[in-house]
Amino acid sequence: MSSRSLPLISSKEVQIHNTEKDCWVTLYQRKIYNITGFLNEHPGGGDIILPYAGKDVTEIMADVISHEHSESAYEMLDDSMLIGYMATAIEEEELINNKNRTPVEMKLNYTKVTPNGEEYDMYEFHDNLPTLEKLSIQTDFEEDAKKHKFLDLNKPLLMQIFRSNFSKEFYLDQVHRPRHYGKGSAPLFGNFLEPLSLTPWWVVPTLWLPLNMALFIYGFVHLHPLTAISFWGFGLFVWTFVEYCLHRFIFHLDGYLPDHPAFLTLHFLLHGIHHYLPMDGYRLVLPPTLFVVLAYPFYKLIFNLFPFYIACVGFAGGTLGYIMYDVTHYVLHHTKLPSFLQELKTYHLEHHYKNYEMGFGVTSRFWDVIFNTEIDSTFKGHSE
Repeated sequence: MSSRSLPLISSKEVQIHNTEKDCWVTLYQRKIYNITGFLNEHPGGGDIILPYAGKDVTEIMADVISHEHSESAYEMLDDSMLIGYMATAIEEEELINNKNRTPVEMKLNYTKVTPNGEEYDMYEFHDNLPTLEKLSIQTDFEEDAKKHKFLDLNKPLLMQIFRSNFSKEFYLDQVHRPRHYGKGSAPLFGNFLEPLSLTPWWVVPTLWLPLNMALFIYGFVHLHPLTAISFWGFGLFVWTFVEYCLHRFIFHLDGYLPDHPAFLTLHFLLHGIHHYLPMDGYRLVLPPTLFVVLAYPFYKLIFNLFPFYIACVGFAGGTLGYIMYDVTHYVLHHTKLPSFLQELKTYHLEHHYKNYEMGFGVTSRFWDVIFNTEIDSTFKGHSE
């Protein structure tokens, strides 16, 4: 069974439907509703809605002071007024403005596909990776929620987990089964905090590279060049170990999580959402605030252990490693790579689609080999 397909519509198109006779609104900056015929039927009157014509109503619909809408109100919107999806910037460029591609948001049955004529359950882990074109097929939200009784991708995700009674075992099983929202980003908070959870990949090098270079130069000019380069290289090498440890022992602290919704929510916020929605291009790099929180203990340690200028170049080497890691992480998920890097891409995607308890190296397999956590049988036939 497949669900209907709905068009992608640009934000500019939505904004012009802002009158009493032609009124559209959006929810979660994603779903688009034509509520023109509902204005006169709204219990509070159409005048309350008109200031939001052509705009997003997520916040006002959840506003307790104004009127917190019931679930039936959201269901009514979906059942009778949903007309399309608001395109993200990427979608506008790739789909709407590209005349060679159909501007349609694919909403297909994701549970079963049939490569080579065989049934293939995309929610299960397999010996071979799905081909990349299947990683862009959108999960059927309604079918997923009914079948697995986990999260509803139509609604903000974080509070669903916090208010849930999921056991840790059930949560860990479900959160590591990849879903695909489409090419946009699923709502995490569903309110004003949402932008803080979305980070384009280019923010990382743009924000941190100038500071990184300044720190390195500041230390370099006060040291012998060989000393500076040696400790810079040492910092870069240490980062590869930190990368492995963070991914394995912090982001995948799965078995040691306390069985409580608060800790499951923290896990989801820190790394679970990435495994739940691995192809979300705006949640592949660390938001700047989270990087500062995670980097601060390392900063204090390094500057307490080493002389100041040595600490400067060493910390610069380590943070350069982080910048390279985050950019690499994005590239592995969303960029077609030359053949000599394709194996690294395949290896990382195997961590998501084959075995999330192995393969913690992102920029290399080095520490996986050292600590015997390497995914051995890399599928060489993964197609572009």
